[in-house]
Order: sequence, then structure tokens, then C-alpha cells
Amino acid sequence: MKKWKQILAGGLILSLLLGVLSGCTAKEPEKKQTVLTIKVPPLTVANANTDLTDMYDVLIQAGKEFAAQYKGADVTVNVVKFDYLDEDKYITDCFDTENAADILFEGYFNMAGYIHTGRVVPLDDLITDDMKSDIDRASWEMSQINGKTYMLPYYSLQNTMCFNKNLFRQCGLDQYIGEDHQIQSWTPEEWETILSTLAAKLPEMSYPMMMYAKNDQGDTHIMTLLRSKGSSFFDEKGRFHLNTEEGIAALQWIADSYSKGYFPASCENLEINDCVNLFLNNQLAIHMMNSATTDSLDMSATGLVNFPSMDGKGYNTSFVTGFQVFDNGDEAKLKAAKDFVSYFYANEELMDYAQIGLPASRATTERTADHIFMQEAYTANTANTVDFTANNPNWRGVRDVFYTHIHSLLTGTKTPKETAEAIDADCNAAIDKGWADSRLHD
Repeated sequence: MKKWKQILAGGLILSLLLGVLSGCTAKEPEKKQTVLTIKVPPLTVANANTDLTDMYDVLIQAGKEFAAQYKGADVTVNVVKFDYLDEDKYITDCFDTENAADILFEGYFNMAGYIHTGRVVPLDDLITDDMKSDIDRASWEMSQINGKTYMLPYYSLQNTMCFNKNLFRQCGLDQYIGEDHQIQSWTPEEWETILSTLAAKLPEMSYPMMMYAKNDQGDTHIMTLLRSKGSSFFDEKGRFHLNTEEGIAALQWIADSYSKGYFPASCENLEINDCVNLFLNNQLAIHMMNSATTDSLDMSATGLVNFPSMDGKGYNTSFVTGFQVFDNGDEAKLKAAKDFVSYFYANEELMDYAQIGLPASRATTERTADHIFMQEAYTANTANTVDFTANNPNWRGVRDVFYTHIHSLLTGTKTPKETAEAIDADCNAAIDKGWADSRLHD
């Protein structure tokens, strides 16, 4: 009898324990429902091991994989693609709304302005010692303000000019065509010879070189041309400094080139895409190109050359593309956003899509070196890279006014001297406003 009592007592205890355990399981809190919004403009990527070529598709894939393994919340990743011309609508106009971006993947020259709104969080807590040593110093420096990192660099793109070799040959300019996959540089005298010859010998409705001033798209390249006569472009404080002998000379060169027929007719009313179409239609001999788009061209018919400079070495520009995280007032969402970025950087397959340009990660470069188009040439050409923003705030405000003065120069309503004065005044006012309004995330 005593044995049966012991068995019953043991059974009762076991039942109670199972009940307690069952109760604990039932009361386990559900994961927080979190929706992450990632926004991205049209950006081409490349990975020799997959068929994905658009960063939008890569982010969709990464979002699904991240959500499937994430333990911190029940996450849904929503990826939104926007056109560059609609950036304000998709980014700043969405601040403090349910459609606000939690993560932005874009080029730093647009992203820098958002840092000064106080909404972009520093990401130094995500940066491991391995990441610090793996990513090159120049990329870190371009991604930082006051020593804090506000963007994780992914890859950089280098902008040079490009030219149609067939049009050069048709005009008897064979001697200025270098080797395939070479980035050339021409002296100022060679530039003048090339442009004047093209203007004289190209067929009607074809033009030597791009120029545009309809909107702010492509203005970076016009700014680079304004260094052609020796201007530093910025002063020692990073402010516009074109009202100088060198700056005015470069503006005069642009005005004179237009009158000589070096640019398309009515170029003041063209945008960069119009010039792209002219180049692709063999109606424009010299345009601009970056390292993300050159590999899609027939390089036996297309040459690369630096922007003109007084010393003949030429200039190029380079900008970093990467990830930025916004604080939208939800701690769980902010944590998930930062965890997504960490997840992305820990995944070799996702990192390998940076081979479209020069990867910021040395390890990625080593893995994908055979697939990075003209890696050695672009890397060597970084010696000729110039800073085109000086890390100024309110660069969007700068761009809103800069092109209007180039438009006035091309229409002849402002002289080169007046244009230099106006650019310095209005662009520096925009920068000053940016610093006055600047506030960084705590």
C-alpha cells in the first residue's frame, strides 16, 4: 500500500511539474512585430556567382534571409526603390511618418546631408576590429563626421570621362587613342586640339563633348571641369572659391567652348540623360562614365580619360556608396535595422555584390578580384581623385543653386566673372545654412 502511495505521489508531482512547464511555455511573450523600411535608388551591382544585378533585388533577398533567422523580433523587411529625381519625396518628405526610411543604401554625397538632421545614428558600435582593418582608410574618412561613422562603406565608384574611339578615328584623331582598358590623360593643348578637330569634322547634329544645365543631375562633373584651369574649387575652410583668376578662367573656357561648337546645341536645356542618349547614339564624342557602367560598354570602341587639368595628369572623382541607419523613435526597430546591417556585412555572398565598383572591403576585393572591371587601372587612378564635396552639409541645397548659374553662363545672361561671384555667394550661403541647422544624433 505504501508503494502505491509513493507511485501516486510521484505521479502527482510529475503532473504538477509538467503543468508548470506547460504554463511557462504558454505564457512566453510573443516576438514584437517590426517592419523595417529600406530605401534605395536605382543602383547596379554585380556578383559573378548570381544573376542579380540590381541592389533592389539584392536587398529583397537579404531582407528575407535576415528575417528568417532573426531572433530579436518578428521582422518584415520592406524594400522601396525610388528615382533620384524623387529623392526628397521618398526621404525627407517621409520623416516622422510611417513611411520613413529605417535604412538607406545610396551614395554618400546625397546621404551626407541627412546626417545633419540628427536622425542618422552613428554605427561605430557595429564596427569590429576586423572591419576596421578590412575597410580602407579613405572610405572610413569619407563616412565620418567629428570622428563618428554615420555610414558603413560598401564600394566606391570612380568617375572619369569616356570617348567614342570610332568618332575619333573618323576625325583623324587616332594618335590620341590609348590602349584598351587604359585611363588616359591629355594635356590642355591636346584637349583643345581634340575638341577643335571634332567640332570641324564631326557630321551635322553630332558634337564633341557633353554639357548640360537643365537640373542638378550630373552637376558633379561640371564642378570637376571648373578645376581645369588650376582652381582648387574650395578654400582652406571647404567653402566654394571660384571667384579667382583660375575659377573665372575655367568658366570662360566653358563659355568659349560653347561658342566654338564644342557642346550640343541648346545644352543649357539638356540634362545628363540627354547627353547619355547622344553618346549611345554616336552623336557625342566625349561624355562621362563611372566604373559601374563601363563594363557594359564595348571597350574596343570606348576609351577612358580623366577630366582636364593644367598639369596634364587629369582629375577624377570618387564617391562611396553604403548603408545609413535612421532613428525613427522606435528602439526595437532601430536595433533590428542595425542588426540587419551587421548581418549584411557578415555575409560574404552579399558583400561580393560590391564587385560592381571598388569594394571598400579588402577581403571582398581579394575574393572577387578576377571579376572587378579594370581594378588595377581604377586603383592606380585614385592618385588623381579630387574631393568634390569637402564633406559640407546641405549639399542638396548647394546643388539646388549651382546648376542655375551654369545655365545663366551658357545662355549668356551672366559673364564668367558674374557667374563665379554668384556661385560662391549662393553655394556658400547653402553651406552656411547647413552648418547653422546642423545637429548630429546623440
